[in-house]
Amino acid sequence: MAALSTAAAAHPHIFVSTGLTLVRDEGRLVGVEVVWQYDEFYSLLVLEDMGLDADYDGTLTDAELAQLDGFDMNWIEGFAGDLYAMQAGRAVRLGPPERRGTTLSEGKITSRHFRPVEGGTAGEAWTFKPYDPTFYTAYDMGLGVSGPDGCEVKIVAPDIGAAQEKLLAELAQIPEDGESDYPQVGEQFAETVVVTCAAGS
Repeated sequence: MAALSTAAAAHPHIFVSTGLTLVRDEGRLVGVEVVWQYDEFYSLLVLEDMGLDADYDGTLTDAELAQLDGFDMNWIEGFAGDLYAMQAGRAVRLGPPERRGTTLSEGKITSRHFRPVEGGTAGEAWTFKPYDPTFYTAYDMGLGVSGPDGCEVKIVAPDIGAAQEKLLAELAQIPEDGESDYPQVGEQFAETVVVTCAAGS
């Protein structure tokens, strides 16, 4: 019962629709533009916390947009940006974010940033996973993926049933005093983006 109660209270608190645009140069992946569209409730909390859109008309002035831009770019050292890249089974580091603008539409904040790829080789398949290890934030690929010409993109859904079973099993290991970190299960719930590019394209 305690594990079930904890699981019910531990669902994601922020929901983000994600979009990726992959950028290649001379056959090598050089970067990825990331779009984050926040859910309406979290967007409202951000606007209220920053004192923006005081008249609640859903429209921001240029000055307010400038103030909002980059609100989610103050990353602590070591933060991976909730986006993980691999090639040929090896983790590939993504560089620090470069702002690409922030907008507000239909009550949702959408921000864009670019991450350079540091390493990687031509001709190998890539995988990308957007997730928060703590599962406080839930990401989905609702905004899709745009790949370069000559590349095939697949989005593979997670096995939600298996992920939930793993979560419950790990929660059951938490002592009754609760003095333990919440299990890092975000990856289990993450969609996987698989990118395969034709040789020489």
